[in-house]
Amino acid sequence: MLMKTAAQSLTEQLATRFGERIRNRLLAPGARLPSVRQCAQQQGVSPSTVVAAYDQLLAQGLVEARKNRGFFVREMAAALDTHAPGAMNQVASAKITAGAPSPHAPVNATALIRGMFHGSSDKPQPGMGVLPPQWLETTFMPAAVRKVTGTRALQEFSLQYGEPAGDSGLRRSLSKKLAGLNVPALPAQIVTTVGATHALDVVSRTLLRPGDHVMVEEPGWAVEFARLSALGMRILPVPRRADGPDLAVMAQYCAAHAPKLFVSVSVFHNPTGYCLTPGSAHRVLQLANEHNFHIVEDDTYSHLAPVHATRLCALDGLQRTIYVSGFAKILAPNWRVGFLAAPPNLVERLLDTKLLATLTTPALLEKALAWCIDQGQLRRHAERIRTRLDLARARSVKLALAHGCTFAAEPAGLFGWVETGVDTDALSQRMLDEGYLLAPGALFHASRQPSTLMRINFATTQEVAFWKVFARLRDAMN
Repeated sequence: MLMKTAAQSLTEQLATRFGERIRNRLLAPGARLPSVRQCAQQQGVSPSTVVAAYDQLLAQGLVEARKNRGFFVREMAAALDTHAPGAMNQVASAKITAGAPSPHAPVNATALIRGMFHGSSDKPQPGMGVLPPQWLETTFMPAAVRKVTGTRALQEFSLQYGEPAGDSGLRRSLSKKLAGLNVPALPAQIVTTVGATHALDVVSRTLLRPGDHVMVEEPGWAVEFARLSALGMRILPVPRRADGPDLAVMAQYCAAHAPKLFVSVSVFHNPTGYCLTPGSAHRVLQLANEHNFHIVEDDTYSHLAPVHATRLCALDGLQRTIYVSGFAKILAPNWRVGFLAAPPNLVERLLDTKLLATLTTPALLEKALAWCIDQGQLRRHAERIRTRLDLARARSVKLALAHGCTFAAEPAGLFGWVETGVDTDALSQRMLDEGYLLAPGALFHASRQPSTLMRINFATTQEVAFWKVFARLRDAMN
C-alpha cells in the first residue's frame, strides 16, 4: 500500500509506480489504466490523488486520455524523452488530443517478454513461457561445453566463421532426431538459427513481402502476431479448435486473399495445449496444395510431446511444409540454438536470408548441443522434465479448480487456458501489485479485445499462495 512520507506524496508515489511499469513495458502500449474510482479503491487513496497521479503521467507523455473511455498507455511512450528541451510542450498538447487506438495489439506481446526479463518479484510467475531455471539445471551441459572447448579445438573454430548452414555435426544429429519424429530431413535441408523465433523470422523474410496475407492460428503466440505485424504482413486469424485450425475459415481466406503462408503449432498449441488430429492435418495439406501456400510448423514443444503426435511435416514429407524448433524450452534458454528444416528447393534462399542477418551462428554451443543429443543426455533429460511436468500439471489444475476457475481447453503440455470470469487485462494490473505477472487472454489475439481467459504455466502455478491472491483479487473485481 502507498504511505505518505515527507520525501514523496501519495500522488508522486502512485505516478512513479505506474510510470515504472510503463517504461519497463509491464503495462503494454494500448493497455487501459484502472478507472479513477477503481484505482482509488485498489490503492487505498482518494479519487483526487488518482486524478493528480494520472495528470502527472499525462504530462510525462506516458498515457493518453480518450474521451468517455479512460486513460491508456501510449504507443509512443518509450520513444519520448521527457527531459529533452521542448518535450513538455509536446506532451502537453498530447493531453488534449486523444489518439486513435492501434489497429493491432500484437506489440503488447513485448510486455510479456520484458516481464520475463525484468522480473516483477522473486515469486513463481504464472505468465512465464519457460520452465523454472531449477528444472533445467543439469551436470551434462557444462560437461558438453568442456568437451568441445579443448585448447586446440576452441582456437580452431573461434578464429574463423563457422559453417553458413550451421555446424555439420549438429545438423547430422538433428537429422537423426527428426527421423524419430517421422520428419524426413537430410542434414543439407537443415539450417541452424539463433533460437526458434529467429527461424520463424528467416522463413517470413524469405517467403513474404510487406502486404502479403498470412494465416495464423488464434488464439496464438503473441510474439508471432507482433513479429508479422512489424514486418508489414496482413494477418488472417484462423480459429484454433481442439482437432486443429478451422478449415472452413481457412478455405474462405484462400478464396478471398490468396495467403502466402500458414503458421501453425500442431503439437501442444500455445496457449490452448491442443494437438492436431490426422484428419485435420490431411485437409490442411490439401488446402496448401490447392491454393499454393507454404506451411511453417512451429514445434517448439516437441521435447514435451509424445513422439507419435501428428505433425504436418511428417505427413507432407517437407514438400510444402517447413519445420521449426529449438532448445530454449527444454534445455538452455540462453544458448539460443534453434533450427529449421525445409524443402530442398527453399534451403538456399533461407540460408541467404540467415547470412544477411547473422552471417553464421556460434559453433561452440552448436557442437556442445550435438554432443548432448548424441550421448542421449537430452533424451533422458526430456523424459525427467515430462514426468515432473505431469505432476506439476495435476497439482496446478487441482488448485485452479478449487479456486473457482475452469479450463477452456483440456489441460495438456506446459500451458493451461483458464477461464477466470473477469477481465484479465484489469486483473493483471492488480496482480502486478502483488508481484505476479499474468498472461491475459487479450495478448493471444490478433486484435486486442477484452478477455476473461488467461494462460498459466503449469510449472509455476503449483503454490496455493498464488491462487489465494488470484481468488481474492478476482472476487474483489466481481
